[in-house]
Amino acid sequence: MVKVAMLSFAHVHAEGYAKAVEQNPNAEIIAVWDEEEYGGKQAAERHNVPFYSNLDKVLSLDGLDGVVVNAPTSIHPEVMIASAKAGKHIFTEKALAITVDECDKIIEAVKAAGIKFMISLPSRCSPDLLLAKKAIDDGILGDITFGRGRVAHSAALDKWFNGTSWWFVDPKRAGGGALFDLGCHRVDVIRWLMGEPKSVIAKINNFTGNFPIDDNSVTVVEFANKALGVIDVTWIHRSGPNMLEIYGTEGSFVSGHGQLHLNSRKLSEEALKAYLENRPKALPSLMEQWVNAIISDTPMTVTIQDGRNLTELMQAAYMSAEQGKAIDLPL
Repeated sequence: MVKVAMLSFAHVHAEGYAKAVEQNPNAEIIAVWDEEEYGGKQAAERHNVPFYSNLDKVLSLDGLDGVVVNAPTSIHPEVMIASAKAGKHIFTEKALAITVDECDKIIEAVKAAGIKFMISLPSRCSPDLLLAKKAIDDGILGDITFGRGRVAHSAALDKWFNGTSWWFVDPKRAGGGALFDLGCHRVDVIRWLMGEPKSVIAKINNFTGNFPIDDNSVTVVEFANKALGVIDVTWIHRSGPNMLEIYGTEGSFVSGHGQLHLNSRKLSEEALKAYLENRPKALPSLMEQWVNAIISDTPMTVTIQDGRNLTELMQAAYMSAEQGKAIDLPL
C-alpha cells in the first residue's frame, strides 16, 4: 500500500487527485499539509486524516511513501525539493515551476533522490492525442509543417477566482494567468507532437480587466524543422471548440468538438479505415501510472523533462510578450 500525503489543497484539482488516491486499491492518504488559507484543514477533516501546517513534520511521518503536490506554483521548488530530500515519491500538478532555473533545481533534487516523479499532463493519456502521436511517428502525415492548439473557457468573463483560488490570478504565486494555467495543456501537446522548438513570439494581454493577470494570448513557435505552431489560450470565450490541428506534407490530423479527422496520401481509403480501427486505447491515468511505478518500477509515460520543456516554452512566451520580440531557445 502506497501511503500518500496531500501537500496543499490550493489547486482546484486537488480534491480530484485525493479521490484518485482513495479509489486506487494500492494507495491511501495518511495526512494533509497546507498553508492554512488554502483549505487543507477542511480537506483533512473530509478525508479523515491528520492535518499538518509544518512541512518537515509531515515529510517525516513513519511509513510515508509519496506526496501529491497541489501548492501554488511559486512554492513548488521549496515543497518538491524538500520532499525529494526526504526520499518521497512525487506527483505534482502542473506547471513544474515558473522558471527553467527552478525546474533544473527540482530535477537535480529528484535525480539525486532516485524517486518516482510524475507531473500531471493528462492529455498524454487521451486516445485522440495518442493517435496523433502515432500518425506522426509512423510518418503517415509526412513532414510536419504546421500545428494549432486552442484551449479556452470563460474564467475571466465570469470571475471564477476568489477566496482560496485567488492565488491563480496573483502573478507572483501563479507565474501567469490563462496561458500559464489553462495553456499548459496545449503548450505541452504542441511541444510533444512537433518536436524541438527554435524560437517563440507571443502576444499576451488582459482583455477584461477583471483580474490582475493575463486572460488572452496567442503564441507562435518555430520548430527546429522550420514547422510553425500556433497556440491560442484564453479565459474570455464562452463557447467554441477547443481544437487541435496538425498538418504535414502528406496528411493532416484534426480533433476537437467531438470530431476527429485523419487524412493521409500514404494510405488507401481501406488502409486508413483499418488504421483508425486499430487506434491506440486510452492509457492508465497518470495517478495510476505513478502508483504502479512506486510498487512495481513500471515505466511512466510523462517525465520530469516534459515538465521542464513545458515551463521553457511558457517562460519564453511571457518573455517575448514583455520584450516585444522573438525569444530564441533553449533559454
